[in-house]
Amino acid sequence: NCSMVLKTLHFITRPLSEEEGNFSLAYIITIHKELEMFVKLLRAIYMPQNIYCIHVDEKSPKDYKAAVQNIVNCFENIFISSKRENVVYAGFSRLQADINCMRDLVHSRIQWNYVINLCGQDYPIKTNKEIIQYIKSKWNGKNMTPGVVQPLHMKYRTQVSYREYVQSGMSYVYPTKNIKAKPPYNLTIYFGSAYYILTKEFVEFTLTDARAKDLLEWSRDTYSPDEHYWVTLNRLNG
Repeated sequence: NCSMVLKTLHFITRPLSEEEGNFSLAYIITIHKELEMFVKLLRAIYMPQNIYCIHVDEKSPKDYKAAVQNIVNCFENIFISSKRENVVYAGFSRLQADINCMRDLVHSRIQWNYVINLCGQDYPIKTNKEIIQYIKSKWNGKNMTPGVVQPLHMKYRTQVSYREYVQSGMSYVYPTKNIKAKPPYNLTIYFGSAYYILTKEFVEFTLTDARAKDLLEWSRDTYSPDEHYWVTLNRLNG
């Protein structure tokens, strides 16, 4: 019952300030368990002027998926990713899940300014307004994806080819004996966080630019590619 969901969970139903109303954020949330935690997170970050793409792990139980769908159905600005992955920790599928949501978000009728990615176990320590003011103060028109040149102790992640093993109850990434080719365009690989705040222009660039597409293909069999993909692209010249 949607009116009960809105009332009992006290979802915010209108922008709390003009500044917030004029600055929409997009969120990508990848989830696979703990429905209650997901609802608490969603409540904390929900604003009617924002847009939310939820990626539910394809391996999640049917009743979990149904429960998430029931909540999402109550909101016009929340949707489930049109393409879902069997997400494996440290696998390419985790990066692909974000990209699937990005493809959906760029076609959204809501004109958002930045996208923030979260997992189901995250929780904000700032309000929507504080997040917007922080973005505007230091990062206007820039991406937040901190990192460093690939450290020596991280070289193993891109030196050999990795594969995903997926089965219900157990999934993992394992190395093969195949040595990987050098990165495309002789790119310098950077390493940082899998989590980011990105401009809409940058998202559109990553989905269309040949270098971004080729780096994505090269990253397909690396270990935890979401920790090098965004940070490397953000450091391309120009």
